[in-house]
Amino acid sequence: MGWFWADSTPSPNAPHPIPKANATPPPECPMHKASTQSTPLPLRNLPPSTPNGSCPVRAPNEPIPSSKSSTMSKLNPLNYMPATLSQSRDSRQTIHLPTERETSSIPRGDTESNWEYPSPQQMYNAMLRKGYDDTPEDAVESMVAVHNFLNEGAWAEIVDWERRFSRGLGFGWQACRKGEEGWVEDADRIASPRDVAAPKLLRFQGRPNEMTPKARILDFMGRMYPAKFSCEPPFDRHDWYVQRRTVDGQTQEIRYVIDYYSAPPEPTGEPVFYLDVRPAVDGPTAAAERMMRWGGDVWYRASGARARETA
Repeated sequence: MGWFWADSTPSPNAPHPIPKANATPPPECPMHKASTQSTPLPLRNLPPSTPNGSCPVRAPNEPIPSSKSSTMSKLNPLNYMPATLSQSRDSRQTIHLPTERETSSIPRGDTESNWEYPSPQQMYNAMLRKGYDDTPEDAVESMVAVHNFLNEGAWAEIVDWERRFSRGLGFGWQACRKGEEGWVEDADRIASPRDVAAPKLLRFQGRPNEMTPKARILDFMGRMYPAKFSCEPPFDRHDWYVQRRTVDGQTQEIRYVIDYYSAPPEPTGEPVFYLDVRPAVDGPTAAAERMMRWGGDVWYRASGARARETA
C-alpha cells in the first residue's frame, strides 16, 4: 500500500478504479508481504590505521567520524522509502511501463500539495530492488491501481473519523449516538465539511510483520471459532500520522492504524478488500473515541431506537 509512496525527487508529491478480474495482485506482489521496517544504523568503525606518531586511543570527547552516507540517510523520513525511485527502464524489462504519476486526494502536512503515487515504472523498479524478480510485468499497472484505490479508501475512513472527533469528544458523541446508519443520514447536517478543518497526512510507515492487538485477537478467535470468526490475518498493516486541527486552531498529531484484509473475489472476478481503520490507542482520548463509535452503534441498534423512531 502506502509503503510504495516515494518521491521522484527529494521533495515529495490516486485514485481509483478498482481493477477487473485479472487485476488481482499476484502472490509474489510485495503489496502482500513486503517489509518496510526501518533499517538499523550501521556501526561506525574506527579508521584502520592512525597517522604516524598519533595515539590510537581516542579521547572521551573526541567525535567519531561518520561514514559519508548511511542507509538511513538515503531514506525519506516521511515514508521510510528511498528518497528517489528510478523512472528508468530496467535492463531485464521486456515491456514498456508508464512513468506518469497520479496525484492523490490526500493533503500533505509539509506542503500545500497532495501526496503523489508512484508510477508503474517506479513500482516495478522498487520491487526489483527488494528482490521480487519474478513479478509479471503486465500485472504492474493493475497493482498500482489496487494500491492507489486502497490508499484512497483508507484516507476516506480517516476523514470520516476526523469529521466526528476533531471538534472534541462532546461533539463526537452527538455524531455517534445514532450509530453508523444515523451518521450516514445526518453527517452533512451534523458535521459539514465546511465546518471542519481538513486533516493532513504527515507521514506513514508500513509494518506488515507487526500485527495490531486487534488483529491478533481476531486471529485467535478465528482459530478458536472458525465458523464465526473465519478470516485470514491482514496481509498488510500501516501506521498513518495525521495532523488534526481543533476548533481552537491548535494542531495535534493522531496516529491511525490500518489493517488490510483480502476476501474472496466477486463472482465477476473482481478482488475484494476490507480495511479496518481506527485511531491507535496512544492515550485516553483515542480510547474514548473508539468506544464512542463502537458503543454508540451497538447501543443504538440493541436498544431498538431505530424502530421507535420509525414507528
